Amino acid sequence: MNGTELVQFSAATIVALLVIFYGGTLLISARIGKKDENADGYMTAGNKVGFGVSAASMTATWIWASSLYASATSGYTYGISGPIHYGLWGALMILFIYPFGKRIRAVAPKAHTLAEVMFARHGRSSQLMLAGSNLVGSLISLMSNFIAGGVLISLISPFGFAQGVVFIAAGVLLYTLWSGFRASVLTDFVQVVAMLGAVVVIIPAVFFITGFPDAFDGGSGNLTDQQGDFFSSDAFLNQGAPYIAAVLAYAIGNQTIAQRLFAVREDLIKPTFVTATIGYGATVIGVGMFGVLALYLGIDPMDGDVNNIVPQMVASFLPTALVVVFFVMIIGALSSTADSDLSALSSIVMADIYGQNIAGGTRNADPKRMLFIGRATMVVATAAAVAFASMRLSILDLLVFVGALWGALVFPVIASFYWHKVTNKAFTTSVLVALAAFLPVRFGWFPMDGVLAWTVDIASVVGVGVIAGLMAFGFFGLRAARVIGVVAAVVVAPFALGSVHDYAVLSASLVAYAVSTVVCWAMSVNSDEDFDFEVIAQRVGDFDVAADDATPETDPDSPNAPASAKTPASEADASATTPEKENR
Repeated sequence: MNGTELVQFSAATIVALLVIFYGGTLLISARIGKKDENADGYMTAGNKVGFGVSAASMTATWIWASSLYASATSGYTYGISGPIHYGLWGALMILFIYPFGKRIRAVAPKAHTLAEVMFARHGRSSQLMLAGSNLVGSLISLMSNFIAGGVLISLISPFGFAQGVVFIAAGVLLYTLWSGFRASVLTDFVQVVAMLGAVVVIIPAVFFITGFPDAFDGGSGNLTDQQGDFFSSDAFLNQGAPYIAAVLAYAIGNQTIAQRLFAVREDLIKPTFVTATIGYGATVIGVGMFGVLALYLGIDPMDGDVNNIVPQMVASFLPTALVVVFFVMIIGALSSTADSDLSALSSIVMADIYGQNIAGGTRNADPKRMLFIGRATMVVATAAAVAFASMRLSILDLLVFVGALWGALVFPVIASFYWHKVTNKAFTTSVLVALAAFLPVRFGWFPMDGVLAWTVDIASVVGVGVIAGLMAFGFFGLRAARVIGVVAAVVVAPFALGSVHDYAVLSASLVAYAVSTVVCWAMSVNSDEDFDFEVIAQRVGDFDVAADDATPETDPDSPNAPASAKTPASEADASATTPEKENR
């Protein structure tokens, strides 16, 4: 193959492969189906998923087709350091989830969504803000996975892009609709085994067939100086640094991750996320090297669309049998995340929109109606994602944008689980102000010069300190976080001041972190709030309970709320983890 002739499958072959793959996942889903489905099981599988299934599900959810395509795009755009920046920081962010996750589960052991916990912690506005951001984020994620599937099918078959999107959407919806999260997490196990097995075969095969390492020696002239530099500042400032900020926001704000956090057995949180860290990093960096290889070989993406790099490389150089293996790998990767997005979207609508805001809490919610609403949500979300996928936006741009947007939520959410002084007003105001600052910087609504440029640079330096401090806080506590945050800001200041505003994606992300942190802290530090974290577990519980055993009214502002929900207790969280004790 010369890099332009693609392996082509007949329509019948593609249909057969899709029927085998989605038929198999449907059979797995049917075997765990229940005649009378449980609303809590539909959302979190009873909060007791074991290590093997939970680790596989977390790995499969984080390794989505979009991340594989985006890693290759990064390699093609920025050279050899591109996939490293994409895969390494993404892997480390999975690792950073678990210390915060342990605290979240300790505070809300029976929760279904983070937004539901924010309702118990603050009230309706904070809940809907987090739920709304997750609805948008999960819909974009779903859309990008459908795009990945449509691109692949259109490249290697007679079917068009739109037809490919419809095939993938129908297949994922088919096996996820009835059992929800339980179907998602169990099929993830099978999908990740197939996906990782395919990676072990495909990556070495592509490099061998293309003549590695001779291809790297002979193709170096196709690279710019920055693309050929492993320590490229261009790659770090445009890819690495924005992604560090974006994936931390994904880790804290993404419902697909929170759902697995609430589903896994509490004592298995650490090994689950450590295992997923290793699996994600190795796979995504490896596939990302396809983009680097295409760059060295001088291959132009078909139709000028960088989303085509991975399927184009595989279909150009591999024999038919291995293209089939690759097809299964990509379909498994995108399906494992797409079903997670559907489960996340249904849980948010079930628990946050209907359960808390329409029904009025766990005591009043009808589990059967919740199930109907959850399934209807999946159908509507699938239709919307198919419609939006026709726009064929850049997957890498979508991922970075959503992650940066969520950066406005990171500090207020984390602080709400540790600091008893954070108020609903502080949470809501800080997020809105941060978004108001993020959007004009990200999209260049104003000329970036003079006082405005320096303001953005200063805020960006503060944002660096916030991100470094938050990462340190989860593992080492508040004192270490303060020191590391200050040191990080001081170290980057000479390099950032006067220049970082030229990088819109990076500076916008950092501004969102900085503004939300400063505003939330300023509005909370002198507040009279003394929240009792123990009441969260009282306010957030199972929906499938008998009326006489149901949790009392969950709205903290309701006159029917329990007395403990209204009476602050200064030391009620005495058993909290070390970082939280220091914070007090």
